Amino acid sequence: TDHDTIDGFIPAQQAAADLPLEVVAGLEFSVLHKGTSMHILGYLMDIGHSDLNRMLADLQKGRKERNAKILDKLQSLGISIEPDELRQISVTGQTGRPHIARLLLAKGAVATMLQAFEQYLGRGGLAYASRPVPTAEDAIAVLRAAGGLCILAHPQQLDPDLKQLPALLDVLVPMGLDGLEAYYPTHSSRTRRKIIAAAEQYGLVLTGGSDFHGDIRPGTTLAGGRNVYVPEQLLSIMKDRVAAS
Repeated sequence: TDHDTIDGFIPAQQAAADLPLEVVAGLEFSVLHKGTSMHILGYLMDIGHSDLNRMLADLQKGRKERNAKILDKLQSLGISIEPDELRQISVTGQTGRPHIARLLLAKGAVATMLQAFEQYLGRGGLAYASRPVPTAEDAIAVLRAAGGLCILAHPQQLDPDLKQLPALLDVLVPMGLDGLEAYYPTHSSRTRRKIIAAAEQYGLVLTGGSDFHGDIRPGTTLAGGRNVYVPEQLLSIMKDRVAAS
């Protein structure tokens, strides 16, 4: 699940064609709900759906415009990064702040990727620029229209003690939310049990993932690493949910 793009799906599917490996269509939307930033995961949707691709094109346009603003701000701070340099390091797919952070690191402007975000690229940073973000309702609607499942990602990041989760689900489930991400590297067994209980109460499916972002997040791993295990049967349950909708 990449953020706001499905460009990696077909190449991944092609790469897995001769392997005992199933590639599942996935997507992670960054959204706003009543001023709160959250992530909505989409799974098993039709990647050719016109409304979905229209929304993704708009989001990519917004990201490109933000990248240009960030480069302009860095230029004003005496740090020169040319658009061609950014394209070369990105190579393909979505280009964003992690790529700019790598260039800041390569140029010696920062000592770590974390410093790049804290000092320049993160909210409140010297070169931060915002971008358009869809509402949770709009993201859920377009994923449902494309025949996909809509999942609230890593609920504990929104609500550490999960006390507000029922009130949030009271709003999101009628919008079309299908499930909760329960299996996640930072979720303790206690947190996981709470999320599973909430899913059972609201009739939701469960999902999981590593949320691996490469070396911009030290200590994170791909599936199979520390506390990154997702029960295989969850995918069958997800497919059943899609078939029944």
